[in-house]
Amino acid sequence: MRSRTPDRLCAEAVEMARAAALEAALPGQVGEHVGVVADGDRVVTHYFACLDPGYRGWRWAVTVARAARAKVVTLDETVLLPGPDALLAPEWVPWSERLRPGDMGPGDLLPTNADDLRLEPGWTGEEQPPPNSAVSEEMAELAEAEDADVSAGPPSAQPTAPARGSIASVAEELGMRRARVLSRYGLHTAADRWDESHGPKTAMAQAAPASCVSCGFLIPIGGSLGQAFGICGNEFGPADGHVVSLSYGCGGHSEAAVMPKPPRPAPPVIDETVVDVLPSEEPTEDADLGHA
Repeated sequence: MRSRTPDRLCAEAVEMARAAALEAALPGQVGEHVGVVADGDRVVTHYFACLDPGYRGWRWAVTVARAARAKVVTLDETVLLPGPDALLAPEWVPWSERLRPGDMGPGDLLPTNADDLRLEPGWTGEEQPPPNSAVSEEMAELAEAEDADVSAGPPSAQPTAPARGSIASVAEELGMRRARVLSRYGLHTAADRWDESHGPKTAMAQAAPASCVSCGFLIPIGGSLGQAFGICGNEFGPADGHVVSLSYGCGGHSEAAVMPKPPRPAPPVIDETVVDVLPSEEPTEDADLGHA
């Protein structure tokens, strides 16, 4: 059973404990004796104030002990421990909880878990889609439940659907049933803007491990612009919700954690076994005159 009364001989070994603290600490960092605590039978810890301004409220703890029926006190250990009012670092928080959208910079890598709910297999070889797929039965039931709660309004407020098989219905399916659409010039200017803000020449793309064309967070877009651009769907990426070039990239790539590192060239090999023979004779005056 642990004794609450400090052993007399161990409690009187204050100078011995101070000497041990002075040996472990830097000069001038050990203060006055602030207490003694019994850790067990014939085991006592002496506490000394720490004068280091970087460890406010900390104490030097020196534990001493003696064997049964022995009168010699021996040193056990010396350590710096926080006191009741010590200044401590905040509780550690995992990076996944500290990270916020927009924190990623050029060269940063964001590993993606294998079971990340934001990603699903692009091809599983199975006819039945995954449960979280947009075409699964579970998602279809959720969509029907949401549609049942939405009031469609009076029939006069609904747009007239074109007859099936008509030119208007085909144009509507292709997204062209509008008064005007972007011209070729309009497409080019939009592509130039997007490529300048989220293209391969940006600092983020230059430091990325791979391009967006192989990222699972890329959302494809239709039309001719879909051949060169897509939409970023990574909430922690710097381009979340923006149109990005397929050759753009960032550290939030879905496969950044498993991509092989580029090979480093081998260090140069210096052959120290070959001896270079250098002439040691100085040219004579006749030789100098002949060359002159």
